[in-house]
Parts: sequence; C-alpha cells; structure tokens
Amino acid sequence: MANPPAVSSPIRALRSALASGAIQPSRLAEEALARSNGNPGRNTYLWQDRAWTLSEAGRAAAMARGSGGIFGDGRAALWGLPVSVKDCFDLAGAPTTCGVHFYRDLNGAAARDSWLVAELRASGAVLIGKTHLHPLAWGITGENPDFGDCIQPGAPSDASWSLGWKPGNSGALTGGSSSGAIASVLEGSAVAAIGTDTGGSIRVPASLSGLAGYRATLGRGDWRGGAHLAPSFDTFGWIFRDLEDALLLVAPFAPASAAPARAFTRFAAVPVSFLDDCEPAILASYRAFIGELESLGLAAHALDVSWWAESRDIFAPLQAAEAAQIHAGHFDQFEPAIRERLNWGASLKPDEVSALRRRHAEFRARMDELFSAHELIVLPCAPVARLEAGADHAQTRPRLLRYTAPFSLSGTPSIAVPCAAGGMQISSARESDESLLALAALIGKTRRDNQRDR
Repeated sequence: MANPPAVSSPIRALRSALASGAIQPSRLAEEALARSNGNPGRNTYLWQDRAWTLSEAGRAAAMARGSGGIFGDGRAALWGLPVSVKDCFDLAGAPTTCGVHFYRDLNGAAARDSWLVAELRASGAVLIGKTHLHPLAWGITGENPDFGDCIQPGAPSDASWSLGWKPGNSGALTGGSSSGAIASVLEGSAVAAIGTDTGGSIRVPASLSGLAGYRATLGRGDWRGGAHLAPSFDTFGWIFRDLEDALLLVAPFAPASAAPARAFTRFAAVPVSFLDDCEPAILASYRAFIGELESLGLAAHALDVSWWAESRDIFAPLQAAEAAQIHAGHFDQFEPAIRERLNWGASLKPDEVSALRRRHAEFRARMDELFSAHELIVLPCAPVARLEAGADHAQTRPRLLRYTAPFSLSGTPSIAVPCAAGGMQISSARESDESLLALAALIGKTRRDNQRDR
C-alpha cells in the first residue's frame, strides 16, 4: 500500500484497511511504537516492550479470518488495532505501578493478565504499552512526582481543529488521572486508550485535550487484576479521537445481555446559574452544543440542580474512605496531598461512612428520577479549557468535581464530546451505554457532513 492510513486515522478506516489486507497489524504497531513517548516529558508510557508488542501484532495477524461482522472478516472490531492501557491493570510479565514507584517495586512483575487485558488480547487488539497516570489514579491534573507530569504532546485531533481548537497547546497538562491515555491518542501511538473514571478521570482530560471519552456504566466489565481506587465509583472507559467510532468501542465492557441502541428524544440542560465559574469560551461551547442537540431533533428542557450542591460532600469522603482501606499501611509512601486525603478517609468513623452511604443512595435515586424524566443530562465536563503545567492546581480538583461528581454518584455512562473550547458531557441512565454511544456517533457524523457542506 503506497500510502497506508496513519494511526491517527479514524478507527473505522484503519479497521477496514486491516480487513482488506491493505495494511497489516505489524505495520500499524511499528508506526505506533515509533510515535510513542512523543510528549515533552517522554513519559506517555510507564512500561513498554517493543519485541513483546511486535509479537502481539504477529499473534493477531495469525488469527483466522472468517466472514460476517462489521468489517466482513469475522474478527472483533479491535482486531489488529494499536491500543494503550492505563497502568493500573495487570499485564503478565510487566509491573503495575498505579502511578507510583512504591507499587512498582513492591509488587514486581504481574503473574497473569487482568481480565481487561485478557479480553483485549483475545479480541486481537495490539497493546502498545501501559500508560502514565496521576498517582493511585487519584487526581485530575496528570501531575506526578514519581514519573513526571504528563504534558500534552502537540495539538489534539483534526476534528477538534475543525471546531475551532487552536494548535500550540504545549505547556498544557493532559489532565488526569488517565493522563497517558490522553497522550497516547494525541501523539498517535494508540487509536484508542483504556482509561478509568472514578470522579472524572476520563471526562476531564478528554475535555482538556480536544478528544472524545466514554465512561461506562458502573459495574460493566470485571476488575480482576485491576487496581481499584474506590470500588463504589470506579468505571472503565476509552479515550479516542473520532466520535463516529464510538460504537466500535462498546467492547470489551458490554454484557452479552446489553439492550440494542435506541434513539433519544429529549434532554435536560443544566442552567447557566450552575455554571457561574465557567470560562466564557466554555459557556459559548455549551450553548452551541445545546443547539447541536436540538438540530438533531432532541427537545431541550430546563433542569433544577440546586440539590447537586451536596454531591462533592458525599463523593469525596466516601472515595477517601474506600481508598484508605485499599492503601492501609502505606500512606507515608505517597505524595503529601494524597497522604492527607488517605488520612482523612481513615479518620472517618463507621457511623459517618454509613450516613454517607445513605446520602449516596438517596442522591442516586433522585438522579434516576431525572434520567427517567429527561433521558439525557448535559453540562460541561469542566469549567476550564486548559490546565497550565507548573501552575498551582491545589484548588483545581474540588472545582472540577462539582461538574463530574453528580454522574460519578449516579454510576451512569457518560460521553465527553469535544467542542470548540473544552468538552461537554452527556449522561444517560445506567445500562444505556449503547444508545449513548450511538448518539455520539450521530453527532460525529453530523459534524463531518456539516463541515463537508461548508
């Protein structure tokens, strides 16, 4: 093939080229490896093994061709595609750092693959490496004292440029905690990247980087061999470029019993009064995005979210209490900010935690009522479009949690949609992932058609 598609091409185009034999998994893997660690800190990946990855590409190529399926070759949607995995999931023979030297050195090489890695390998996806993350997956900036801060490698996707995103984003943090996942897609070393989202760790970095993100319904997938932060809130997800590819990424989390996608008819928009700390450009993107959804035939409704004010007060201490149990005995091994949160979580008395869990259940029930009435809820992923590297972000986490904690508490799936400035998050009822991904794909297709018609 004279001009094979680049790793930064849409997933559907790459997968079609693989199905036709126009390009081989090894060629894509070679290109992905060559682009790896292209960010300023050269730390997109915390573990890589070139020979292992090329062996995986060869193993994928040897998988028998069949018939049928989306691409006509009987293989999984991810077959032959280079993907990255956040370094909180075990891969046999590699360490799992969870973003800190302490766990890298304490645990050594994993004896077996996590459930997630095993599923990806079984599908024929080619793992390029294990990516950078905020320590313990507990932070929203991508700053890391052990492995260096994760800085965006150049400009985001072409799709974001068409929406008005300006190149020259050097010096901006990726956001976290799925920081290396972001960097791997931006630099073109992965067509899609596995991340996790507890309190916004997919939604926020996607928004800051001009990329799309998918946070799965809480409980989808299997965490065997994965390092939890707070099991009541931890979810799987993907970072990717092109919204039109969204439905291709429903695996590996989708249960066999997943309901088929259905079309939404209405949505609720969070009032501007809730967005009083948003940058003007974020507000402009929000208004434009509401218009986009209306142009697709969805009816907009107003939403009273004054009661969301308690979401951080429920989420943050419960998260800290669960993390303190997981990391008990090791608090002094971590950076001061995380150590302080762990000590706080450990200090909460059983009756305090029980009261928080009751409040959580009540909040979740009220969110269920909202989704039953409105189908979709829309608001910005974050009130800012950029996190400057080297700036003081001590207050960034609580500020951003105000936007993400409501959906973390509800356990609902969310899509982060890139906009001219920042990104917008759409959430729907639990187990409606397929319908939400179909909506994302429709938004992407409509944007492409509109861009072509200009």
